[in-house]
Amino acid sequence: MSEKLQKVLARAGVGSRREMEEWISRGRVTVDGKPAVLGDRVESAQAIRVDGHPVQIASEEQHICRVLAYHKPEGEICSRTDPEGRPTVFSRLPNIKGARWIAIGRLDINTSGLLLFTTDGELANRLMHPKFEVEREYAVRVFGEINDAMIQRLRTGVELDDGKANFKKIKALPGEGINRWFHVVLTEGRNREVRRMWESQGAVVSRLIRVRYGDLLLPKHLPAGGYAEYPLDEVNYLRKLVHLSAETETLVKAEDRTERRRRMASMKRAVRKHQIAEKTPGKAEGKPAKTERPAKKERPSKSEQHPSSTGNKPTRKPGHKPKQPTRNRG
Repeated sequence: MSEKLQKVLARAGVGSRREMEEWISRGRVTVDGKPAVLGDRVESAQAIRVDGHPVQIASEEQHICRVLAYHKPEGEICSRTDPEGRPTVFSRLPNIKGARWIAIGRLDINTSGLLLFTTDGELANRLMHPKFEVEREYAVRVFGEINDAMIQRLRTGVELDDGKANFKKIKALPGEGINRWFHVVLTEGRNREVRRMWESQGAVVSRLIRVRYGDLLLPKHLPAGGYAEYPLDEVNYLRKLVHLSAETETLVKAEDRTERRRRMASMKRAVRKHQIAEKTPGKAEGKPAKTERPAKKERPSKSEQHPSSTGNKPTRKPGHKPKQPTRNRG
């Protein structure tokens, strides 16, 4: 069965559909030796080249849909490259041949939590489309005085610059004070929507964490900057959610508890190494880094912690000073 050329190229990992449409218009793509035009449909047996280089393509039936859960830390952007040199979420993902990771939605630079990636562009497009009403749940810490009238307005809808918006669900977590935690649920993913909704009520979001996408929760064992590939059941849950046919194959291998612990320990080491490399001065210029004394860690206040996290461990009592040796007066 023939498919649109830009869709085939996107699935092969060459670029996004929009990028491929631009490349086709510029004459960078050929099919069986002839310049391609927008609207061309191709089959897997045809010879496709981009800038003269052959592209290995597979039919939709041969393509294996893969999905990753990534624990995005604050400070990373969701673009593939950044002119300012800021770290991106794509720099940590595993390399794959014949495909590319596509982000399902975005999180802004100051938001952390669950970010999904897939190799299936159609799955990504449908999961992001508002008509499927896929739930996204966030844990949000709000700074300001919040009353019942504000909560009711956020439920019924508030006017933003790009239209009306409302939380499908909003739940206050136990706690008092000017910093409070809430869990909120949306069924769309407009830019900075959660923050703008709270700002419309005179409050400021001081912490934002995505904890759920659909029925998939942020895995507790994932460190910030770590990823895990979903097995077949979870992949097919997402596909069914947006009315796509079930996948029949997976590249995820079954592992026992020992193998899983070993893999997670290896991932944590890789995350720490990656973080150190990004913070190392002179890395890009190849200069030796200056050694600096580590700053003394400050114990965070209770309001800075998410209520679901465990409390700080009790501090140890300082030891006694060693006794001074006595002089021999003999």
